Amino acid sequence: MARHNLRTVVEFEVRRTLTKRRFWILTLIVPVAIGIVFGLMYISNSSTSTSLNSQKSAKFSFSYTDASGQVDEALVSQIGGVKAADANQAIANVKAGKLNAYFAYPANPIKQIIQVYALNTGIFENGKYGSVATQILKLSAQQKIGSPELAALAQGQVKVVTTTFKDGKQTGGFNGLIPPLFFLLIFYVVIILLGNQMLGSTLEEKENRVTEMILTTVNATTLIVGKIISLFIIGLVQIVVFVLPIVVGFLFFRSSLNLPNFDLSTLVFDPLRMIVGALLLLGGFTLFTGTLVAIGAAMPTAKEAGIFFGVLMTLIFIPFYIVSLIVSDPNALIVKLFTYFPFSAPITAMLRNAFGSLTLWNASLVIAELFILGFMVLRMAVRIFQYGSIEYSKKLSIKSILGAAKL
Repeated sequence: MARHNLRTVVEFEVRRTLTKRRFWILTLIVPVAIGIVFGLMYISNSSTSTSLNSQKSAKFSFSYTDASGQVDEALVSQIGGVKAADANQAIANVKAGKLNAYFAYPANPIKQIIQVYALNTGIFENGKYGSVATQILKLSAQQKIGSPELAALAQGQVKVVTTTFKDGKQTGGFNGLIPPLFFLLIFYVVIILLGNQMLGSTLEEKENRVTEMILTTVNATTLIVGKIISLFIIGLVQIVVFVLPIVVGFLFFRSSLNLPNFDLSTLVFDPLRMIVGALLLLGGFTLFTGTLVAIGAAMPTAKEAGIFFGVLMTLIFIPFYIVSLIVSDPNALIVKLFTYFPFSAPITAMLRNAFGSLTLWNASLVIAELFILGFMVLRMAVRIFQYGSIEYSKKLSIKSILGAAKL
C-alpha cells in the first residue's frame, strides 16, 4: 500500500539535488561571476583613484590668455599660473618644453572651445590639463558670485522631493513602485532557475525506469506535492547564494565599487499592493509549476519536453513587449487580454499592481484564476504521472491526457 510520507519525499528530493556536483557548479557560476566582476571593479577603481590623486597632487607650470574676462587672475596665481602676453609665444614655450601647458580662453566659453596646448604625459594623464582649465573657470565664476549658496543654486545643486496625491490620498510615487516589483523579480528568478528542474522532476524517474517502483511505495499526490515543496526549498537556496555576494558588496564595499547608495528608508510599502503582489507570485508559481510537472509527466524524454518549456518561457516575457501600454493605457484591449490569459497573467498583473492600475476587483479575479487553474493543473499532473509512468517510448496524446485526468 502506498505511504503518504510527504516529509520523506521532500527530504529525499532536497538531499538528492543538493548533493549533486552539477547543481552546485551551475548555482555557483553566477555568484562567482559577480564576485569576479566586483573584484575587477574594485581593482580598477582603486587604480583609477590612485591615478586621479596623483594627477591632482602633481603640479605643472602653465600660462593662459583670457578673451572672456571671466578668469580670476589672483586665483590662477595662487595655483601657479601666469597670464601670457602673447599666445604664439606661449605655444612656442610649450613646444620647446619650457612650459607644461597653455590655456586659451575664448570670448564666449559657453559656445566656443577652450584650447589647451600641453606636453604629452600619456593618454590617461593628459586629461589633467582640461580638468584644470575647466576648474579655473568654475572657481572664477564662484568667486564673482561671492556666495557659496548662490554658486550651488547656479549649478542646480538642489534636492527636490515630490509628493503626489490620488483620490485625496498620498501616493508613494517611484518609491512606492519598487517594493511591488520585487515580487516580479522573484517570480522571474524562480521560474528561470527552477524551470528545468520542475520539468525534469518527473522525467528523471521515467527515464531511469523506476517510476512504477516508486508508486508502489509512495502515493502519487504525495510524490508530486513533495517534489514541488522540494523545488521551492532548492529555489530559496539558489536565491540566497545568488543574492549573498550582492548584499556583501553593497554593505561593505559600496564606495569602493561605486555602487549606487539606495536609501531603503524612503521606500513606500503599500500593504494592499504587497499582499496582492505576494498572492500573484504564489498563484503564478503554482500554475507554472503544475504545468511544467504535467509536461514532464506526459513526455518520454527531456528533449521533447524542452520544446514546451521554451514556449512557456516565451509566454512569461511577452508582456514586456506591451509594457508601454501597461503603463500608459492599462484599459487597452491587449492589456486586458494579457491580464487574464493564464500564462501571461502573473507578469501583466504584477506590473499593473506595481504601477497602481490593477483594481482590487481585477486583482481578485486574476488571483482566483491563477490558484484555481494551478490546482487543477497540479491535479491533472498527478493523474498524468500515474497514467504515463509506464509510457517510456512515446508522449501521451491529448486524448489520453484528458482521459487520465478524468480517472
